[in-house]
Amino acid sequence: MSRIGAAMGRRKNLIAYITLGYPSVDTALELVPELASWGCDVVELGIPFSDPLADGMTIQAASHRALRNGVTPALCLDIAAQLREKVEIPLIFMTYCNPVLAYGVESFCRAAAQAGVDGLIIPDCPPEEGDEIELCARSNAMDVVYMLAPTSSEERIDLVAQQSSGFIYLVSVSGVTGTRQSLSLGLEEFVNRVRERTPLPLCVGFGISTPAQAGAVARMADGVIVGSRLIQLLDEHSAGEIKEFIGGLRDAIDSS
Repeated sequence: MSRIGAAMGRRKNLIAYITLGYPSVDTALELVPELASWGCDVVELGIPFSDPLADGMTIQAASHRALRNGVTPALCLDIAAQLREKVEIPLIFMTYCNPVLAYGVESFCRAAAQAGVDGLIIPDCPPEEGDEIELCARSNAMDVVYMLAPTSSEERIDLVAQQSSGFIYLVSVSGVTGTRQSLSLGLEEFVNRVRERTPLPLCVGFGISTPAQAGAVARMADGVIVGSRLIQLLDEHSAGEIKEFIGGLRDAIDSS
């Protein structure tokens, strides 16, 4: 069983997303061990890209700032390797096709695995086009996590269920990442529709920004993914406030 699969089997997961290089290159090295100690089960490490199609304004701005800070895929691999020496929780690269193709799919997957990365999320790589990445990732013992949206057809759900590993990433709303005031009214129906077609864990992201929302999601899914609100807090608040935020999410999930 992969490290991601093992984490999913222990409890309802809290998955945090950060953009590598934001607000500074050293942020991840300091923050990720803290996230693990505060109750995060998995951390997504975002590789900054100039055209992050799935991301809203908050993560787009973080990605652009990270690029200005000189962050490259090679530097992200180095940061991941340093983090693997500090934490035992699963680490997932969240990136886009272009950086992977520019690096070379086989070389990137091999280097990511050697750095201790456990999986890949590539929003603009649909399962119909993911054969090479899947083959290279899995030959290096990494999971490939695909996304489903509320608008996904039954055929797409079946395809993702067959090809995703570790878990399936359910997008809570049609659109991009970003904090929202409330959850989609059709979210539970969407989760149940996917649940009927796969035994894989289901983790929900996009728009979750409060403990109340996290608790509601945890009652219907296996994991809660929080990104944009954490990115906002990194630039606006102290470590103590971030700890309080993560602790609130953890408590809400555990009480669900």
